[in-house]
Amino acid sequence: MPTEDAAHEPARAPLAAAKQDHRRALGSLGEDLAAAHLLRRGFRVLDRNVRTRHGEIDMIACDERVLAFVEVKTLRARPGAAEPQPLAGLGWAQRKRLRRLAGAWLAREQARPRVQTLRFDAIGVVLDERGRLLRLDHLEGAW
Repeated sequence: MPTEDAAHEPARAPLAAAKQDHRRALGSLGEDLAAAHLLRRGFRVLDRNVRTRHGEIDMIACDERVLAFVEVKTLRARPGAAEPQPLAGLGWAQRKRLRRLAGAWLAREQARPRVQTLRFDAIGVVLDERGRLLRLDHLEGAW
């Protein structure tokens, strides 16, 4: 005989999928804003959402001197709540993962740009409830 929780499982699945779609849309908007920021700073975005067997790199960008592997974190501000700190969520494990991902990308990418410096950047994006940019923090050489 199914339990009450089991009977509700199908109802939770669409809600979970909708929440995941919302999270992806929020992340995509943050990445678009981060890419525009990098372009204004003279960078060229080489690739976005690069998947390897180790995970995903949000963005890879370069200028004439630097090849940057960029992690983008986007949060939405809530009225009356403390101001979100998207970069506070970057822990040691995530940094280690990004280094591994960068190594995998460099090993497979034959047409990579010849630059003097490899760098790991983090961009934190805070949006209001309507999806408008409130703050963008770019931490160059985050680790």
